[in-house]
Amino acid sequence: MTDEMHPRLDELLELRHQAHTLGIASHHLVNTTFSGLYASVFRGQGLNFEEVREYREGDDIRNMDWKVTARTNEPHLKVYREERERSVVLCVDHGPHMFFGTRGTFKSVQAARAAALLGWAANSVNDRVGGMLFGDADTGLVHFQPTKDRRAVWRLLKEMANPVRRAQHGVDCIDMVLKRADRGSGTGSLIFVIGDFNRELQGLDKTLGQVCQKHSVVLIPVDDPADREIPSVGRALFRDAEGRMVEIDTDDAKGRRAFSERWEARRANLIKLANRLGVAVIPVQTSQDVHSSLMSGLALRARSRAYL
Repeated sequence: MTDEMHPRLDELLELRHQAHTLGIASHHLVNTTFSGLYASVFRGQGLNFEEVREYREGDDIRNMDWKVTARTNEPHLKVYREERERSVVLCVDHGPHMFFGTRGTFKSVQAARAAALLGWAANSVNDRVGGMLFGDADTGLVHFQPTKDRRAVWRLLKEMANPVRRAQHGVDCIDMVLKRADRGSGTGSLIFVIGDFNRELQGLDKTLGQVCQKHSVVLIPVDDPADREIPSVGRALFRDAEGRMVEIDTDDAKGRRAFSERWEARRANLIKLANRLGVAVIPVQTSQDVHSSLMSGLALRARSRAYL
């Protein structure tokens, strides 16, 4: 277990070399890995999805939207436009709950590594890349406008690696972050939300549904093994969401079982919501290599072909 709560900037910069092996910039994986979530070439044609409209005589039936057709009982078609430029927004949770980890590293470090890999991969295919840091009640939302060069990526990584930047007071604002990303990005943007989803997320379903109408969204929960299964260490003090100290008997089997069941229920609800909206969920663990975790998640999306 590392004692560093912040990643090293030089490490985040070096991750741009590993980003080339992620696969998301490879043309033969574009359709199956993200397929509408991350692709500089849509279906290999240099096209990007724009809208769904009613079928007209002479339209290419290969672009039929069969789901909408079945729902409306009228033939509908997916319309694509030539893709010139796409914005990628890396929304990274930097609240106090991210400075936690029991094995491997801290959530804050793993989130920064994931953002670095995805940011460098997007930059390598000439997408406009920007980001947001959220979750710190004292500093508020820190926004880096997407740019085609590396400036926004570098500034985002530098801010995350800043050793004096540790949130003392948190705020649950994923809902607000999605709305801000929606307003500040052109239609068809790709929005990553990287952070702690191990809590009830009020209003997320409505906001996420609205954002998904215009953009592609990928959720990357950063999990620690202790989120799911509390270790048995006797009576111990914990700090709750309001900052109060609470004593818990971690040897209580019933309590530990209830703790795990609540985590399972929250994650099941998140997956259910994501599946309904066609949103990708790619978890990463503090105890595992982040590059391998992202590779596994991308490979799973490729096999499922969920976005074809």
